[in-house]
Amino acid sequence: MAEVAVVTGSTRGIGFETALALGLSGYTVIVTGRSEQAAAAAARRLGEQGVDAQGQELDVASFESVQRLAAIIARDHGRLDVLVNNAGIAAEWDAPSSSHYAHPESVRRTLETNVIGVFHTVEALLPLLRRSDSGRIVNVSSFVGSLTLQAQADPADMVVPAYQASKAALNSLTITLSKVLADTNIRVFSVDPGFVQTDFSPINRAQAPLTAVQGAEPVVEAAMLKVDATSGSFIGRDGVVPW
Repeated sequence: MAEVAVVTGSTRGIGFETALALGLSGYTVIVTGRSEQAAAAAARRLGEQGVDAQGQELDVASFESVQRLAAIIARDHGRLDVLVNNAGIAAEWDAPSSSHYAHPESVRRTLETNVIGVFHTVEALLPLLRRSDSGRIVNVSSFVGSLTLQAQADPADMVVPAYQASKAALNSLTITLSKVLADTNIRVFSVDPGFVQTDFSPINRAQAPLTAVQGAEPVVEAAMLKVDATSGSFIGRDGVVPW
């Protein structure tokens, strides 16, 4: 029986490429997006490439939305093997220019998706992951979530404080989850995919050196347990990243 994977925010970019790679490796993949139409279109694109894919509308900032997804997975599959928490935003990129540090609305939106959304998703789907023989939770983070690297960086690089704080919080969640689940068969990782050519920010598409396919590679390796790291680790393209 094929393993079942959920990839949040997977209608394009790293999320879509993660879903495609898992699907081509034999997983049944549930792709999600805030638009039902976008999720269905992504599932069709995956299906055209031979992937067993299902599209589901999902707003991770809504616990009711994630609960609905959990009910669908329980009905259709009875368990979940892999959860990739990929959905993420950096609302500061389009925040009003009058902000002196971090516009309150951009902070709220960023934390709702990047942190609270992961709490929602894990809370709703963890019972299904517990039914797997080898459950995995992969939190797509960023090197800017490393407090060590933040402290060493040039001050001019610290331009998205809410996003950085959200990824640091996500890394903390990875650590605590790994401890809470230490006596289970579920492993938890944070993964930095690198600087990737996506529409995530105004500069990614023009300046990033990595394609979305390349960005998905370490995410997929963690999801498939092809990493030399213990549960609770922060993994990058070149190995473990400092917290």
